[in-house]
Amino acid sequence: MTAAELFGQIQKKKSFLCVGLDTDIQRIPEFLKKEKDPVFEFNQRIIEATHEFAVSYKPNIAFYEAQGPKGWESLQKTLEIIPKDCFTIADAKRGDIGNTSKLYARAFFDKEASGMSFDSVTVAPYMGEDSVTPFLEFEGKWVILLALTSNKGSADFQQILVDDDKVFQKVLKTSKNWGTKDNMMYVVGATKAEALQEIRQIIPDHFLLVPGVGAQGGSLEEVAKNGMNSQCGLLVNSSRGIIYASSGENFAEVAAQEAEKLQKEMASLLDNFL
Repeated sequence: MTAAELFGQIQKKKSFLCVGLDTDIQRIPEFLKKEKDPVFEFNQRIIEATHEFAVSYKPNIAFYEAQGPKGWESLQKTLEIIPKDCFTIADAKRGDIGNTSKLYARAFFDKEASGMSFDSVTVAPYMGEDSVTPFLEFEGKWVILLALTSNKGSADFQQILVDDDKVFQKVLKTSKNWGTKDNMMYVVGATKAEALQEIRQIIPDHFLLVPGVGAQGGSLEEVAKNGMNSQCGLLVNSSRGIIYASSGENFAEVAAQEAEKLQKEMASLLDNFL
């Protein structure tokens, strides 16, 4: 999916919602656990209930890896049922030396090799350019680079001042030349909304993946006010606030209600700021 196509979906659905599929076998409703593949069954119902409100889905790979081979099977099946008009993100946070990164890229981008073909994958930039460029070699695919994350520990390194720039600012300034606004996005936590204005001064045209709205307390309005550009430029992720809104048999219906609430707020923000 190109940036223009993604913006087209945002305009069509009046939404920049990404639904995070952080599907924990221990948290899904009990009645689903009798199914042959409970994780896939849960995901399928969530996707069916929310796809009209979402432009993107983001499986967190750790929740599937932790299940071993059956988890990878659930992930592959989930990817296959996500509607083609939705942007798919493998939230894997990979980052290693070049040869290893090539294999990580193949795992998430090369359907013939692995059975999966995500639109994008999250990547950690700590090891530098040669650990990131193997992902950018896949035409039509995206790298989503970690920049400023929403966790408490982000202050340990990301906000250290080095030569008049914070580390996350150096990451942005250096890495923006590795790819383009059409194949590279950045992760910026919603709880760091006050930094979005300075981030936009460095990367005005790139898309940002913004987790932390909802259960983590980030403000959607502040994210939009400080981070939206002329092409929207935002994918705002909600995981627990949607998929675990109910643990009963009506979990998918309640998930749809929560997704629709966010979509309606996003529609208003698009009208206000775009």
